[in-house]
Amino acid sequence: MAEHTLYNNVWNLHKVAQLATGADQLLIGLHLVHEVTSPQAFAALKEQGKSIKFPNRTYATMDHIIPTDVIARPYQDPQAELMGATLEKNANEFGIQFFGRQSGKQGIVHVLGPELGLTQPGMTIACGDSHTSTHGAFGALAFGIGTTEVHHVMQTQTLSLIPLKVRRVEVNGSLETGVYAKDVILKIIEKLGVKGGIGFVYEYAGSVFESMSMEERMTVCNMSIEGGARIGYINPDDTTFEYVSGREFAPKGQAFDKALSYWKSIQSRPDAEYDDIVTFDASDIEPMVTWGINPGQGVGISEQLPDPAQFSGADRRTLEEAFDYMSLQPGQSMAGVPIDVAFIGSCTNSRISDLREVAHVLDGRRVSESVKTLVVPGSQQVKSQAEAEGLDKIFTAAGAEWREPGCSMCLAMNPDKLIGNQVCASSSNRNFMGRQGSATGRTLLMSPAMVAAAAVKGHVTDVRQLLEGY
Repeated sequence: MAEHTLYNNVWNLHKVAQLATGADQLLIGLHLVHEVTSPQAFAALKEQGKSIKFPNRTYATMDHIIPTDVIARPYQDPQAELMGATLEKNANEFGIQFFGRQSGKQGIVHVLGPELGLTQPGMTIACGDSHTSTHGAFGALAFGIGTTEVHHVMQTQTLSLIPLKVRRVEVNGSLETGVYAKDVILKIIEKLGVKGGIGFVYEYAGSVFESMSMEERMTVCNMSIEGGARIGYINPDDTTFEYVSGREFAPKGQAFDKALSYWKSIQSRPDAEYDDIVTFDASDIEPMVTWGINPGQGVGISEQLPDPAQFSGADRRTLEEAFDYMSLQPGQSMAGVPIDVAFIGSCTNSRISDLREVAHVLDGRRVSESVKTLVVPGSQQVKSQAEAEGLDKIFTAAGAEWREPGCSMCLAMNPDKLIGNQVCASSSNRNFMGRQGSATGRTLLMSPAMVAAAAVKGHVTDVRQLLEGY
């Protein structure tokens, strides 16, 4: 088993007890709550006459169901209004801080936590959302949990978990212009598979990750779960410390110096041992596009789609199902595939750096008249910053819709949905059948810049062609 990795270090420091089941009981340092997976947990506390054990470690926001267009209360969708009102009421009753629209800090939970400085290195973090792995970008152990576990964390501030193996995923070299963090993680998932990380934690390492910004690192860690790994993390370094410093909930003064000492102490040691090591060469990574019905079914923009005849058993059946659902053919290229909708947003790619890349592609251009294009910031703070930089004017001048913060079309638990068998170029994280609100809708995952390029051309295209000489 792995030893002396950040995963081992943080796990051991937060271990409260070993249970008879063989699981470890871990103290959870930060609990993030949203409107979808919390109502039953709050209701259970009320029925039991219990309170939240550490309300100062619990923070709430609305993101999944919140509309991004017509935002007046009550919401047009009665279910969304009920869920939003319920969360706000529960937050007030249980004494936890709630970031609603009136706060000016509302946003997608995995955008909000880092930008406010709630997310810090060496933490254990839980949230009732599978993409909690995002916070591993800071060198935290971040667990996506279900409603039952949400209730358990509220009541005990602990989780019972089975230790995992650690796989070191190294990517070395330099990415070329037009290749982004999203392409890196899509390549990793394509090679290791959507089940390749089951039973593993992914430690991302190598020169590519070392040179990434924190927002790029968050994109990579966000999609660890799509590769089967419950946790993905990057060891904290100066880039991490500079990002956290000065944020609202980050330690200040001497407390920051003390925290910094701890953050450095939990890094994987040079003599750390791993259960597995996988290496990638950055020069082998080009702009990626998913073509199928899971995030592992992706190809480089210059590659051809696979031939199911080269596979057998379940793998072949999955490929055949994907080709049938997506109306694509083996051997074809994704370049030139028409799209109907372009979605830029989600907890994967809705931060300010993502929006800047989109603006770079759209500046001076128009999106195709046949493509409905949504640009949805990840939080109110991201929205304000984008508007201060004039990015919103670039988006609207290009013919895109500039929306209010929320999860939007990623999960479509709101009015932003595909219609019929529309094809969507999406910067989100999942391309499952029906994921974006239509049982026959089709999703192509790619980087925000690639989505913008597809919106301009009306079909999937290599964004590098638009960046040349620009």
